[in-house]
Amino acid sequence: MASKSFARTALRASKQKAAAPAVPKRSFVSAPASRPVVSRSTRAVAAPIQQQTRGVKTIDFAGHQEQVFERSDWPREKLHEYFKNDTLALIGYGSQGHGQGLNLRDNGLNVIVGVRKNGQSWKEAQQDGWIPGTNLFDVDEAISKGTIIMNLLSDAAQSETWPAIKPQLTKGKTLYFSHGFSPVFKDLTKVDVPTDIDVILVAPKGSGRTVRSLFREGRGINSSIAVYQDVTGKAEEKAIAMGVAVGSGYLYKTTFEKEVWSDLYGERGCLMGGIHGMFLAQYEVLRERGHSPSEAFNETVEEATQSLYPLIGANGMDWMYAACSTTARRGAIDWSSKFKDTLKPVFNELYDSVKDGSETKRSLEYNSQPDYREKYEKEMQDIRDLEIWRAGKAVRGLRPENN
Repeated sequence: MASKSFARTALRASKQKAAAPAVPKRSFVSAPASRPVVSRSTRAVAAPIQQQTRGVKTIDFAGHQEQVFERSDWPREKLHEYFKNDTLALIGYGSQGHGQGLNLRDNGLNVIVGVRKNGQSWKEAQQDGWIPGTNLFDVDEAISKGTIIMNLLSDAAQSETWPAIKPQLTKGKTLYFSHGFSPVFKDLTKVDVPTDIDVILVAPKGSGRTVRSLFREGRGINSSIAVYQDVTGKAEEKAIAMGVAVGSGYLYKTTFEKEVWSDLYGERGCLMGGIHGMFLAQYEVLRERGHSPSEAFNETVEEATQSLYPLIGANGMDWMYAACSTTARRGAIDWSSKFKDTLKPVFNELYDSVKDGSETKRSLEYNSQPDYREKYEKEMQDIRDLEIWRAGKAVRGLRPENN
């Protein structure tokens, strides 16, 4: 029976997923911040070109014309009409499942959740108000009821459970992903999608927690959309509508391949791995040169995350430069090219490793091991025990909001 097959293959993956805390990946938001006036030399900047054509905006991104879709093109009434005959079956209730599912429910759409019955995700869904037998089901029953199947299981779990899920993806259904990982690297994941259904992607540029929080604030996260397979001729329109429905503010077109390549590359680079490596290198040099832990942490992490990085996110690198001293500007401009020249070969090596599947193979092999939880916790404890983050904990404890 399919249900027994899924329950068996999902058991290990769900335990592993429950063990790993949600890790925010990105937090770019769609609402632009106002730009304060700063004394500096001015330069001509072309205003964005916006052309409204049935909800499509053509925007000039640094000289490159791109189509952008936005939430205002899909008000709630239009979403209700578009999805009036659909049941959105959300499979998996991790970070993205939680955020997207609650947003769909708040938007008044017919959404149900499918997870392993009585598992940890089942209990978490119940805590969020999902009702067994009404909008909370085991995976097989949810897929049987759904017309749009949202596979939001972890990458490793998607691979492990695919033999049980694929036979239930019958003609007329739509398969939805929020990451291109499984179908793009199908030689490794074995996720070969049926050829007679639409396959679409909506990839929020942030964690499920951010998807939820920005939606509740009345804003919306930036997301990528893509079509892997268009059988009905309406796959792109469906992806746009789904993107708005799950809480996106603006939607940018890409491909499944480019989404997964850029995502794996970014996580390992500036978003997480690269930035952590730079923090450690700068902190260790300061400590080795006689600086105290508090001074090394404040100069490496605290000033970056609490002062400078928010300025970049709100208004851009040039604004951050303009907000700093002339000495800081000069040094940053001079040394940025040295860092770029040194790091670019590493980033090229990283991109090649992502594109050729090496990173995918490593992730699948590691995350599918029976002792994954223990190994992961050991790695996390090693990070917690680093002096930089122990010093950081003390520094954060002094913030007014923490007292």
